[in-house]
Amino acid sequence: MNDNASPNRLSLAGWLAIAVMAAFLGIAIWYAAYTWNRMEGVGISTAGWLFLVLGVVVTFAVGVGLMGLLFYSSRKGRDF
Repeated sequence: MNDNASPNRLSLAGWLAIAVMAAFLGIAIWYAAYTWNRMEGVGISTAGWLFLVLGVVVTFAVGVGLMGLLFYSSRKGRDF
């Protein structure tokens, strides 16, 4: 282990992992937009958009809640 490394800074491997994941996200977004634009006659109703947005919000809330519980548990020393 490198004692000179700051615990708040990412190593080269960390930055590389972030770059690779950002590239994957960019490719996925590009492919989704490309595929969506190639389809003809496909539409989403108002109810479809409502449930799509609701699904994203609920999923995000569950993720935030679970991460909050993880940090709470870690700080209270209840981790195994």
